Amino acid sequence: MAMHDDDALDLDQWSQRLTQALQILDLKVDTREVLELAERASGAVSPGAGALTTFYVGYAAALDAAGSRAGKTPDQAVRDAAETADRIMDDGARGGQDSAGWAATGQ
Repeated sequence: MAMHDDDALDLDQWSQRLTQALQILDLKVDTREVLELAERASGAVSPGAGALTTFYVGYAAALDAAGSRAGKTPDQAVRDAAETADRIMDDGARGGQDSAGWAATGQ
C-alpha cells in the first residue's frame, strides 16, 4: 500500500494513541503490515474483508497470547494469526478447507 509520509505519521500517531487508550501497552503495531493484510483481504474477497480480517486476526492473537503456555509474545501471536489469514486468502470467500470442513485440522 503506497502511503505518503504524512499518512504514515498520522497512522502511527493514531496507533499509539489508540493502544494507550485501550491499555495495550505491550504491543508495537507494524502499521504497514496491518494495512497490507487488510488490502490483500479486500482484494481477495471484497472491500469489507480488510476490516473484518484485521479484527479477527487481532482477536485470535489476543486469545493466543493470553492462553499461551509457551510464553508467546503478543507480537508473535499477531504474526501467527496474520500468517493464517494469508494462507486462506488465496481461496477468497469460497473454497478452501472451510468448504470441506475443518475436522481434520485440529481447529
